[in-house]
Amino acid sequence: MEVFPDFEGLSGIEDLREVAGAVLMFVLIVAVLMLIVSGVCWAIGSSNGNYQLAARGRAGVFVSFAGAILAGAGVAWLNWLITIGNQL
Repeated sequence: MEVFPDFEGLSGIEDLREVAGAVLMFVLIVAVLMLIVSGVCWAIGSSNGNYQLAARGRAGVFVSFAGAILAGAGVAWLNWLITIGNQL
């Protein structure tokens, strides 16, 4: 008896790529908006001597950069996994 996996069973790979692209678009839009708002808060807090607002704005800038980097890395990782899966 020979048992082989059904490689034609994963027909939704292109749909998965489209969904990942759409999610990346929304994540990057939120990251850019967060970067703008946090940068403005950081600038206002620094100019007025409000150290709490400046610290929160600075943290928001770093979090928005990290979110954008992780979103890009996640899509690259997903594309790599799909490529490896198609080679099997």
